[in-house]
Amino acid sequence: MTIVLDIEGTTSSTESVHVGLYAYARPRLGAWIDAHGDDPAVRAAVAEIGAATTEEAVRILHEWMDGDVKATPLKTLQGQIWAAGFAAGELTAHFFADVPPALRAWHAAGRGLAVFSSGSVASQRPWFRHTGYGDLSVLVGHWFDTVNAGPKREPASYARIAETLGDPAGLLFLSDVPAELDAAAAAGWRTTGVRRPGEPNSRVPFGPHPVITSFEEIA
Repeated sequence: MTIVLDIEGTTSSTESVHVGLYAYARPRLGAWIDAHGDDPAVRAAVAEIGAATTEEAVRILHEWMDGDVKATPLKTLQGQIWAAGFAAGELTAHFFADVPPALRAWHAAGRGLAVFSSGSVASQRPWFRHTGYGDLSVLVGHWFDTVNAGPKREPASYARIAETLGDPAGLLFLSDVPAELDAAAAAGWRTTGVRRPGEPNSRVPFGPHPVITSFEEIA
């Protein structure tokens, strides 16, 4: 079995991303765009934003951040800025205490591990690498985001991931978002809702999906 992990609200607190990481990236977006104009990924992100100037692009990006819009150009630029912050030692990823030992135990037992997050792969890898629990990225075999898989609330995205990971019946998706679990289930995956106390989705109904409050509850 391969276990596929959401990040925000599942392995890590939503606040650590929406407050910590967003606050780090927000004032750096304009300078990053101007300093990395030769980077094809940056050029593509700016072109997709459709702004005439850096100032206009930053305004749009800030609006997306304020509205928690899962826009690919925003995720691309944030991911690059966060990766640089982690590499510089200015950022450290947050993980719930039950997560690192569970990941290590699952990996040792031969279970595959993958990540599917709306955050770009460029931000996922350093998030798992720079933690207070050591480098967890070495435990993860595959990384998926909205670029290489698709939107997290569409069954087609999970079908696409299964083309890489194998039989959907052997895939377990852990997420705190019922709509994402619904999409994974529609694609034939096994699913489990993660209800973290104090998280934004801690009180939402998970419908037919099994629910846990800690990774320790997964055998």
